[in-house]
Amino acid sequence: MVAAAVAADDVLYLDVGDPERRDRQAPVMLDAITDTRTGEFISTDELVERLAGTNILFIGEEHTSIDFHRVQAHLIRALHESGRQVLIALEMFPYTQQKELDRWTRGQYEEAEFLKSADWYRYWGYHWDYYADIFRYARDNRIRMFGVNAPRKVIKAVRTEGFEDLSEEDLEHIPTTVDTDSPEHRRVYLAYFEDGDELHTELPPEQLDGMVRAQATWDAVMGWNSLQALRRHGGPNAIVVVLIGAGHAVYGVGSQRQIEPRFDGGIAALVPVSVTDTDGDPVTSVQASYADFIWGVPGSTDPVYPMLGVSLAGALGRAPNYIIQVDEDSPAAAAGLEVGDQLVAVNGAPVSDPASLRWSMGDRRWGDSVEVELRRDEETIRADVLLRRDSNEEPSGED
Repeated sequence: MVAAAVAADDVLYLDVGDPERRDRQAPVMLDAITDTRTGEFISTDELVERLAGTNILFIGEEHTSIDFHRVQAHLIRALHESGRQVLIALEMFPYTQQKELDRWTRGQYEEAEFLKSADWYRYWGYHWDYYADIFRYARDNRIRMFGVNAPRKVIKAVRTEGFEDLSEEDLEHIPTTVDTDSPEHRRVYLAYFEDGDELHTELPPEQLDGMVRAQATWDAVMGWNSLQALRRHGGPNAIVVVLIGAGHAVYGVGSQRQIEPRFDGGIAALVPVSVTDTDGDPVTSVQASYADFIWGVPGSTDPVYPMLGVSLAGALGRAPNYIIQVDEDSPAAAAGLEVGDQLVAVNGAPVSDPASLRWSMGDRRWGDSVEVELRRDEETIRADVLLRRDSNEEPSGED
């Protein structure tokens, strides 16, 4: 066992998941892959060999960590070059966008055209360049990609209304069985909420229950659609590599738990782990049940690509471009943007909702500046926002 002094609610050290591994820890080392069943450090080639009996591999990600995405790209390449039939399943897209993904992997789109036609920044809130190498490799090698998410309105309806009041149309988008009653799943989900996260930690019980129910449904939808991609398009040696947020993959209580009763093939999870935490302290181990394989990556830093540092109301409000949160120490905060401001334009490009804000930031880099136009009460305000990272190097929030 690897000793570590950790908080009881630290998501890396929960005594949940596989009973054979939940009571011990596995070592973490930079650029090393750990098989948590044995505690061994292994090479990429050895990992590929140990995945020989795996048909569905969940690779958990931190969406704004370029090192997590490099792990995903490296393993996809290694599996493909080993002779496996690789299929890539994507949290980034709902399955209703499959036609656009098929056109991409057939080489029928230029990049800019694909982003617009597939509506990348409407369906996904993170910079394209985090994922571009994976998409390019899939296109160049004719590796099929599958959207496995559900339309957002369906998950929202599950959260706010429950299953009983869903329309027939909404029910068509989710599996017939969704397990929402796992105490371990709930514990892992709540462990991701940080102290001071007022948007979540102060919710009344019924709203929190709705969020857990929605998370379980989200897990089930993505697991089920990944399984369908395998069944419909996979050959004898196929492996579906599922690119998915780490919260859906860790401890086997997310998407894996939802599909295991329906599938007798091999399922595994690999999750990269930063070797230092957000305070700069070393991370030398994790609970062995955290994932089947872990991959040590450099410590958390600011996102590679700039974010303004505001959250817009979007579908939550009548005015989608109203600012509902300004991240502390963000470029927006430094420029004086406030909750309640209406974000009208960025560099002259109209902002009507979160997706249009993401588009306007797509070609920006740290060190640039953007001009924003705001409505505050009855006044129009223009301000230059300098895209500079916080000197304390704490991760920024979402746009």
